[in-house]
Amino acid sequence: MDNLFFYSSKYIWTILSPDSLFIIFLTLSLLLLLFRQTQKAIGLLGLLTVSTLFLSFFSVGDWMLYPLESRFQHNPELPAKVDGIIVLGGSVIPELSTEWQQLETYSNHERLSNFLRLARLYPDAKLVFSGGNASTDRSKTTEAQIVETYFLQSGLSEERLFIEDKARNTAENVSYSRQLMNPQPDENWVMITTAYHIPRSMGLFCKHNWKVIPFPVDHQTLPSKLYQPDFDLIGHVNSLILASHEWVGLLAYYLTGKIDSIFPSACK
Repeated sequence: MDNLFFYSSKYIWTILSPDSLFIIFLTLSLLLLLFRQTQKAIGLLGLLTVSTLFLSFFSVGDWMLYPLESRFQHNPELPAKVDGIIVLGGSVIPELSTEWQQLETYSNHERLSNFLRLARLYPDAKLVFSGGNASTDRSKTTEAQIVETYFLQSGLSEERLFIEDKARNTAENVSYSRQLMNPQPDENWVMITTAYHIPRSMGLFCKHNWKVIPFPVDHQTLPSKLYQPDFDLIGHVNSLILASHEWVGLLAYYLTGKIDSIFPSACK
């Protein structure tokens, strides 16, 4: 069942992604013109043009990301004793890292830097990195293979570090990490991931009865400038893709019963 969810989610998102939809509708417009459906083609091209112009000046993606990023407290107050810290994968680019023989990451390197910072702040805490191979090509290098070397070279003790290398998505991050660590109800765990990804992650941790303190990093939005127009089509498209992916993920996880709410809050 997990394999079905993993592969179907990959292929469905390929179609539903905003950039894919734009290409699909643009192609449909051309086909309508070829089949002399001029009015329909003009209507669809007009819709695409207006949407593109609007997106050029306004970051709709940020409007969608901000509710996710503000759902949980940023810079949360942490307890004096932390038993474990877990960081979710998604920041490492395995193929580039393997090619250049050094750690290569996406823009969300803050996941790793804050993991290292909190590891130093809580020297007795267990440290967990969860991240396998999110590609449909199972022969590719996992994130865990790359990041383990990086953490050890950064000074983390091998005895404290636990690497989960099977997870292909967030649901598996939580499931496999719970099996690995067997957290106890009275333990304090901190969970680090990108801010807009916190609600979906928390929904999964709650579903697995694993009480964690969310520690959001790598914020994408500027609340003070959220509705201020600026001309940046590429940047706004990227934000829209990020936001759409996360909201579609929340919907998919809710409909398949992996989380109990489409917009999760703190565990009850």
